[in-house]
Amino acid sequence: MRAPLGWLRDWVALPPAPDGRDMTGRELAEKLIAAGLEVETVERAGSDVTGPLVLGRVLGYEVEQHSNGKSIRWCRVDVGPEHNGPEGWRGIVCGAHNFAVWDIVVVALPGAVLPGPFEISARKTYGHVSDGMICSARELGLGDDHTGILVLKGGDLVPGTDAAEALQLRDDVLDIAVTPDRGYCLSIRGLAREAAQATGVAFTDPVDRPTPAQTAAGYPVRLDSAACPLFAAVSVTGIDPSRPSPRWLSRRVQLAGMRSISLVVDITNYVMLETGQPIHAYDADRLAGAIVVRQAAAGEKLTTLDDVARDLDQGDLLITDDSGPIGLAGVMGGATTEISATTTSVVIEAAHFDAMTIARTSRRHKLSSEASRRFERGVDPAAAYAAAHRVASLLVELAGGTLVPAETVAGALPPAQTTTLHADLPERILGTPVDGERAAELIRAVGARVELADSTITATAPSWRPDLRDPYDYVEEVGRLIGYETIEAVVPRAPVGRGLTRVQRARRAVNAALASSGFVEVLSFPFAAEADLERLGLAAGDVRRDLVRILNPLAETSPYLRSTLLPGLFAAVNRNTSRGNDDLALYEAGSVFRARRPVTPAPRPSVTARPAQDVLDAMDDALPDQPRQLAVVLTGNWRPASWQGGAEKASWTHAVGFVETAAAALGATLVRSPARQAPWHPGRCAEFRFAGDEQAVGYAGELHPSVCAAFGLPARTCAAELDLDALIAGAPAGGDVAAISSFPVAKEDVALIVDAAVSAADVEAELRAGAGELLESVRLFDIYTGPQIGEGKKSLAFALRFRAAGRTLTDAETAAARDAAVARTVAAFGAIQRTD
Repeated sequence: MRAPLGWLRDWVALPPAPDGRDMTGRELAEKLIAAGLEVETVERAGSDVTGPLVLGRVLGYEVEQHSNGKSIRWCRVDVGPEHNGPEGWRGIVCGAHNFAVWDIVVVALPGAVLPGPFEISARKTYGHVSDGMICSARELGLGDDHTGILVLKGGDLVPGTDAAEALQLRDDVLDIAVTPDRGYCLSIRGLAREAAQATGVAFTDPVDRPTPAQTAAGYPVRLDSAACPLFAAVSVTGIDPSRPSPRWLSRRVQLAGMRSISLVVDITNYVMLETGQPIHAYDADRLAGAIVVRQAAAGEKLTTLDDVARDLDQGDLLITDDSGPIGLAGVMGGATTEISATTTSVVIEAAHFDAMTIARTSRRHKLSSEASRRFERGVDPAAAYAAAHRVASLLVELAGGTLVPAETVAGALPPAQTTTLHADLPERILGTPVDGERAAELIRAVGARVELADSTITATAPSWRPDLRDPYDYVEEVGRLIGYETIEAVVPRAPVGRGLTRVQRARRAVNAALASSGFVEVLSFPFAAEADLERLGLAAGDVRRDLVRILNPLAETSPYLRSTLLPGLFAAVNRNTSRGNDDLALYEAGSVFRARRPVTPAPRPSVTARPAQDVLDAMDDALPDQPRQLAVVLTGNWRPASWQGGAEKASWTHAVGFVETAAAALGATLVRSPARQAPWHPGRCAEFRFAGDEQAVGYAGELHPSVCAAFGLPARTCAAELDLDALIAGAPAGGDVAAISSFPVAKEDVALIVDAAVSAADVEAELRAGAGELLESVRLFDIYTGPQIGEGKKSLAFALRFRAAGRTLTDAETAAARDAAVARTVAAFGAIQRTD
C-alpha cells in the first residue's frame, strides 16, 4: 500500500517533530515500524524536479510553419513580475497545440531540472530564443500523458506562483507491505488510524455513516448467495462526462500507485484507497433489470474490463442482471456495463463479499485486482454504505451530478466477534507488567468494545478487524501497542528430555560413516515426472509406479512426489558433469512417497478441539507411504591418479561398499546375492537382505546402459538404493554397535575351492553360520581360477577374525570355530579346503 503523507494528514493530526517542523514521512515510518507495520521505503515524490517551476498564463502566440514540416507556436507567457522580462512576459517555443490564449500552464524556467534529469536553459530554436519550457504531465513525472501541454483550471491560480504546490507535486509516500492479517491497512483510513495510535494523537474516521436497515427503494438488488451478506446501491444522475479529474484527485490516485482514467473511475478508486472498501460504478443506462448476486452456472462466460473473455466456474460469485453476468464479484467488472465517455447516470455498488470466495475466484482466473487483494484480506463491512455515499457526494461535487434519494441496502452486517480473556493473560504471555486496566485500555485503542469485570476482559472486535478471534490475538495487539522494545527477550529453557531417539541416532551414525568414507551428501527436489519411471525401465507392477500427484505442482513437468531417489541424483550428476566435475560419489537420504491403493480421502476435522483417535487414524490411513531411503550414484574415478599409482575407477564394488558401510555403522550384517532389478544391469546387480529374511533391503551395482543413455549419464555409472527405515529396524537392538573388546583378536585365513557357479556371498554366509558367536568378521580377499584347481572351479580366500568379549581365546577354541565354519561350507557346497 502506497500512502501519501499529505493524504494521511487529512485524517490524523500528526504531531510536529521535536524541533517544531512538520513530521516527515521517514519519521512517521519509524513510528509505524515500531508498531509492527512493514514500511519498505519512503519515496520523496517530486524530488527529481528542482529549480524554478511556476504557473504561467498564455498571453498570445503566433503559429509558424517551418521548412521541416513542423508547426510550432511562439508564445508570450506571463510568469509573474519576478520572472517576466522587460516586456512583461517571456517568449517560449512550444510544439503542442492543445492550449489557448489565457490558459494557465506550468513553466519550467532556465535553471530548473526535470525528471531524466533534463536541465532547462534558454536556447535559440526555430529562429527564436525559448526562455523556458511549457510542460506536459509526463515531463513533470505526473503520468504518461505526453499528447499535449498540461492545462490547469481554477480561479485561484496566479502566474508566477510555485507550480509544485498547485500540482501537489511533492509529497512523502510510504510504501507499506501489508501482511494478510492486517487487511484494514490497505487504505488511508487504516494507516491513519495506525499513525494516530503510534503517535498518540486524534484520528478522524472518514467512514462516518452507520449502515441502515434493509431498504429496497433504490435500484433493485437481490442476493442469492451467502457469500454476499451486504450490498448497498446508490444512484447518481446528471453527470457531466466531459469534466476532467481535478489535479488533487488524480495526483493522489497516482501517488497511491494507480492510473488516472476518468473522473468517475478516479473517484471510485480514490474512495477505495481512502476507505479500503472496493467500489464499482455501473453505467445505469446499460443495466438490464435487477442486479442479482449469485453463483455462476455451468457454461457461463463473461468479458471483463480487461477485454478477456472468461469461462466461468460454478465456484465463482457473479454480479448479474437480466442480460447475464456483468461482473466477477469483488474481482473485476464486466465490459457490458462499464463507464464510458458518454456515461451520465451511474449505479454505485458497495458490497461485502466472503474473503475465501473472492480469493479462490482471483486465483482460478489468474486475475488479481486492487479490489480482490482487499476482499481476500478482509474488508470492513461497516464501511460499504458510507463509501457508497462518499462516491456519490464527490460525483455531485466534481461531476455536477444529482444524488437520487431512493437507495437500496440489501442484507445486513455480519455479527461482531466477541472474545473473552483473563485480564492477566497479556502480562503472563508478554512477560512485562501490564495490569488489567492497561490491557483493557490498549484493546480499546484498536477499536474494540471492552468490558472489564471480575478480572475478565470481554472484547468485541471492530468490524475492520476480522482477525481478532482468539485471546492471543488481543495479547499480540497489546504487545504491539506497548512497544516490542519494552518486552524483555528471554530465551526459553528447554525441557528435560531423553535425548535423541534410536532412529535419530541411527540416521546420524549412517550419515557420519558415509561422509567419512568419501561420499558427498546432496539434497534434491522431491518432485518427479512419470517419464522418469519409463526411463528407469520399471515394470508395470513395480511399487515405485504408485505415484502421488500434487494438487498444485510448482511445475507441470514434475507434478508428482518422488517414489525413488535415483532420478534426483541423476539430475545432480548431470549438473556436475556439464560443468566438468566428472568424479562423483553423491548420496542422498530422504523420504519417498508411494500412494496407497485404493486412495481414500482424508477427513477434515474441526480446529476447535483435538480430533478423536479414529479420525486421526483415518487421516494417517489417507496419507501415502513415506519410507526413508538412502541412495548413491558414482561416476568417474573413486581415487585420482597420483605419484603412487594410477587412478581407481568408481565401480560396482564401491556401490556395494556404500551399502555395507551404512549397515556397519548400525552394527548390522547384510547378506548379498545376485539379482535382476531395474534400473541395474542384469548380472551386475546385488540384492541385500538380512539373513533369514526374504524381503530385500536394497540393491547396488552398475546401471543398465539404456538407463545411462536415457538420463545422459556417463557409461558404466554405478548406483545403490536401500530402504533406510528397514535397515534401521533390522539392526541390533538399540541401534548401537557393541563395545570393542579389549582382548586380542585371533586371525585365521581359509581358502576354499568351490564350483565356479557358487557365489562368494553364499559361501561367506555359510562361514558365518558355522563359525558361531566368536566370529567378529569375515572378509573375502582373493578369488583365483586356474589349471591348478581344475576346470569349472574357483578358489575363494577369506580372512576370519575371532574374538571373545571377556577373555583371550585359546588356539584350540579358534581352530574349532574355524573348522566348524569350513565344515559348514563342505556340507553346503562340497567345498575343498586348500592347504598349499
